[in-house]
Amino acid sequence: MKKKLLLLLFFYSILLTAQQQNIPSSVNPNPFEESTSITITVNGADVNEAAWGIIDNSLYLWTWSFDTNDMNILDCPTNGNWTFSNEANKFVYNSISDTYTKTFTPSTFYNRSGIGRIGFLIKAKDGTNDKKSQDNLVEVGTFQVTLSSPLEKSIVLINSGASITIAATNTGGNANYNLKSNGSTINSNAATAIYIFTPTNITSNQNYELEITQAATTTIKKFSVIVNSVPESAALPAGLVDGINYNASDAAKATLVLEAPLKDFVYVAGSFNSWLPGANYAMKKDPISGKFWLELSGLTSGLNYTYQYWVVDASPFANSPSVVKTADPYSTLVLSPFDDSGISATSYPNLPLYPVGQEREVTVLQTGQVPYAWSSATTNFVKPEKENLVVYELLVRDFDAARSYQSIIDRIDYFKNLKINAIELMPVMEFENNDSWGYNTSFHLALDKFYGTSSKFKELVDVCHQNGIAVILDVALNHAFGRNPMVRMWMNDADGDGWGAPSVENPYFNTTAKHSYSVGEDFNHQSPLTQNYVKRVIQHWIQEYKIDGFRWDLTKGFTQNCEASDENCTNGYQQDRVDVLKQYADYSWSLDPNHYVIFEHLGNNDEEKQWANYKIEETPSKGIMMWGKMTDSYNELSMGYPANISGMTSASRGFTAKRLIGYAESHDEERLVYKNIQFGNSNNTAHDVKNLEVSLSRMSAIGAVSLLVPGPKMIWQFGELGWDSSIFSCSDGSVNTTTDAAAGDCKLATKPQPQWTSNWLGNNSRNKIYTDWSKMITMKTTEPVFLGAETMTSGSSLLQTIKISNPALSNSQLKDVLVFANFSVNTASVPTGFPYSGTWYNLMDNSPILITDVSNPMTIEAGGFRIYGNKVAALAIANYEDISNIQLYPNPASDYFKLDIATSKVEIYSISGKLVSSFDKNQEVGFQFSVNNLENGLYLIKVNGQNKEQKVFKLFKN
Repeated sequence: MKKKLLLLLFFYSILLTAQQQNIPSSVNPNPFEESTSITITVNGADVNEAAWGIIDNSLYLWTWSFDTNDMNILDCPTNGNWTFSNEANKFVYNSISDTYTKTFTPSTFYNRSGIGRIGFLIKAKDGTNDKKSQDNLVEVGTFQVTLSSPLEKSIVLINSGASITIAATNTGGNANYNLKSNGSTINSNAATAIYIFTPTNITSNQNYELEITQAATTTIKKFSVIVNSVPESAALPAGLVDGINYNASDAAKATLVLEAPLKDFVYVAGSFNSWLPGANYAMKKDPISGKFWLELSGLTSGLNYTYQYWVVDASPFANSPSVVKTADPYSTLVLSPFDDSGISATSYPNLPLYPVGQEREVTVLQTGQVPYAWSSATTNFVKPEKENLVVYELLVRDFDAARSYQSIIDRIDYFKNLKINAIELMPVMEFENNDSWGYNTSFHLALDKFYGTSSKFKELVDVCHQNGIAVILDVALNHAFGRNPMVRMWMNDADGDGWGAPSVENPYFNTTAKHSYSVGEDFNHQSPLTQNYVKRVIQHWIQEYKIDGFRWDLTKGFTQNCEASDENCTNGYQQDRVDVLKQYADYSWSLDPNHYVIFEHLGNNDEEKQWANYKIEETPSKGIMMWGKMTDSYNELSMGYPANISGMTSASRGFTAKRLIGYAESHDEERLVYKNIQFGNSNNTAHDVKNLEVSLSRMSAIGAVSLLVPGPKMIWQFGELGWDSSIFSCSDGSVNTTTDAAAGDCKLATKPQPQWTSNWLGNNSRNKIYTDWSKMITMKTTEPVFLGAETMTSGSSLLQTIKISNPALSNSQLKDVLVFANFSVNTASVPTGFPYSGTWYNLMDNSPILITDVSNPMTIEAGGFRIYGNKVAALAIANYEDISNIQLYPNPASDYFKLDIATSKVEIYSISGKLVSSFDKNQEVGFQFSVNNLENGLYLIKVNGQNKEQKVFKLFKN
């Protein structure tokens, strides 16, 4: 994940920086009703289009609306994506007057009624890198009220016994004013357009509501008063950690702990005190650690409670708020007024309701929770060895249209039949907005609710373990985004909107990034507080969710030695980065000695060598695994151009052990098949790589020369089906790549799932990739020869030879494997170099070949490959007879197979010819023919279609 590709900043998390333009705008008419047609006008002279890379006067409106209670905030349905605004929201440019205008009727434009006010900003089509104006808020309705003192939604900090002055005015003549304090009326004033009242001798916290009524319209303005407190000094009970501490022996109690250095006092407000904390909800302060803590009592077991901290600094830095209302930094479940309305009840049934009248995230607390009943498959799970990991990287949002953990569970057979042994999930920690890759994380210990519940995620992990599949999480601990409590508690909030960048006193974050790949707010990993937080994140996911490994995103950012403008420094060797990341790896291994630690560093291999070779001599062998990008080289081959792929090996990077997770595709790289079609070699019309079918036919060879290279490997979702749409595909079907500087790109846009809706597994060309890769993965993960050493074609070539040997094996075992591939667009003679003569076996179909001259080249068709071994592999499946176009899948199969035709009879024979099972009834397309009761091995499947089609298959059951 790179800076240029992941600045997914939505309105509520956008941070005001010097790049933002202060662009005046007017709304006409104003005031207006929600049914009134209004026009927003921007003067061109006030816009610096060049600073945003705009050359065609393309400005866009990004807008949202509030209900009349100033809650229930919804984005405009036609906003589009932050990186790709919808054309429906484009301003009209008038070159004569040099103005931009956008005309709409609020109730229609926002598709809602009861609008209290609207917010908007002006942006480039791609708003990343702060190509946007500051926010504008406009009241809706011809009856308007201005609360001048205190400001609306403000929090006033006073000493006990002090007074405040409340002042407001309204339009349209006299109105009736009614002031409530903590729900009770304390003052009324009828028939006035100017309201002033001064409550005196205020000794406790107050929530004020000023109701203003004119005719049939009522407006409510809210603000709060917090009374200064001196926290009680009391020792923190032993054994407590930051966040929620549940009492193991008393479900009526829980203790909250907050690390808030430099803060004067903290109140806990929540559903248990009607969001109005009195003195008994002021947190105590430990005199040694300085941590704040409070024991809650009288709680009902199993009941969901919600709470926030009201964190107070009586003498804040300039532009920093004196009071911050925030959720718990260590929340494991948060509710959001911004995102929760977009969460499906199917994915997350019985989602707790966000508390009415509050703002920003709140934490959920529930005592008496019943622990998840993990199966023995999880409690006794033996992780696959690092050396033969085959990782399947996926984004839950884009894997299936249901976008849920359940949808992954439902397709577990897809992974089983592909034979991968690990799944790597792109970030699932609580991220901002629902439509995201997840790297804009705000709460690292909380599971994002968009994909499902905590118990459903645990079920997914458990199901994976039951099928021999490890689960790896992608974690974004380089940074956090603006909703993160540790950002907000020490922030620079000049405009007072409750959001801001870290201030100079922030003990967790840098004020500016210390590396050149800045995303969100940059953690200071030399801070002991940050290190403690990161270790808690590690502990939580390993112990609570039984996660087998972490892929650490953007590890180049874990230094304090560089500046955002210095890429040479960022990419150079940094000892502080080496040391702190080793420290995090050590902590992971202290909790789970076999934990996978994977870094996305993509550097010069100097730091990588230290990490990869770290503690590999221990038992069990450690060593940090590294992401190994090889996309460019493999794409050259798939397109039909020479390339050097020797960098796929760990040894080529200087690693002593096999710790390089090499890959030809990842979420950050363009799809191979898409580039094949766009730029492939078309010099041979009979084998034109730009032809989809030809391009797909070359992907099996890509699998052979990538997956079978010894060491861990990775597949990016649907590469095994030859995904041919650009990674930059937009929601409207167009393609916008990073070369479209003015328009932005659609890399982060939600993608469709044609692999399911169009039954790609039933497509001959795509199924062949899936089936071939499955065979290769089976070999790799079961045959010890692939733990041996390799030699590969040196230099750039279209003709690739890989030799793999494990001399530790006996001559009766598969100990030597050779892979040959021809990536030219013509039939070619590929150099071989068999180590000895005799009978060798094509490991894709178990057919023998007699080698008499070990140096004879092998003739291989364009885009073709061969895999030979000195003995048959664990997987031996013959080529299918092409009697008809009937397709059987998956093959190999664990539990069942399917056919893409309706059948009248299906018979299963052992390889010796004995009938072992039959299905004599008519069955529809896609019926699951069970092979659960069969022993592992090779079988003949005789298929009779309802239209007299016939075909005999060879099926491998494992």
